[in-house]
Amino acid sequence: MNPWPILAPSAAVCGTLAWGAVHPTAQLFGPALHNTSDRKEVALTFDDGPNPSTTPRLLELLEEQGSKATFFLVGRTARLCPQIVREIAARGHLIGNHTESHPSLALRSTRRIEEELRRCAESLDNALGGSGHSASLWMRPPFGFRGPQLWPAVRRARLRGVAMWSLTCYDWKPQPPSRLIDRLRRVTELKTGPGEIVLLHDGDFRRPGADRSHVVAALKYWLPRWKDAGLKFVTMNDVASASEADSARGE
Repeated sequence: MNPWPILAPSAAVCGTLAWGAVHPTAQLFGPALHNTSDRKEVALTFDDGPNPSTTPRLLELLEEQGSKATFFLVGRTARLCPQIVREIAARGHLIGNHTESHPSLALRSTRRIEEELRRCAESLDNALGGSGHSASLWMRPPFGFRGPQLWPAVRRARLRGVAMWSLTCYDWKPQPPSRLIDRLRRVTELKTGPGEIVLLHDGDFRRPGADRSHVVAALKYWLPRWKDAGLKFVTMNDVASASEADSARGE
């Protein structure tokens, strides 16, 4: 008996599910933002903070260059550094939900994911003085892992949606800034199509004071060059608004 007619469809289904679970542009398990609508717009996003050794330096650099970004914060780390959470908001950046403890969500139940999201939202609200800011948050799944149970949890936690990315720079380990500078070159090399949502890390969910100096150095190099190239820096709210406007126009 030839097993291939039976095994081939199963393999295809498993491959599709795996792609939907890990690929940042996949929409299999619910809608997710993964590009800006305009190639001249760049959304800088930072995960795993706040980090007392890096986030304040990034905020100063972004302020100098007149650039806005989105910071996806881990709830338990936000509780340790509430003043940095407040500074992020005070400087006009967007804050996102990166769960309370940064677990992989691919195999977690909807209830467990909802708990992670709600606890992170509470941590952020407490840091921001009970402002209710969490109601409009975008969330980013740790490691980018998703499953069919994620989107129901996002709705039940009353978050705005899921934000992924189009460019990852593998910056979560200490490395020479030149390596990250080279990876970020793609932002200016993009000629057609949508713009980039860039995944970077200002923190490390395992160590609140992790070394991210290479991220600061690489952005110090690129931010003025991107501005000279006519790029505009947007937040995830801006990305969503542009996408909704495009949909309304039928584009």
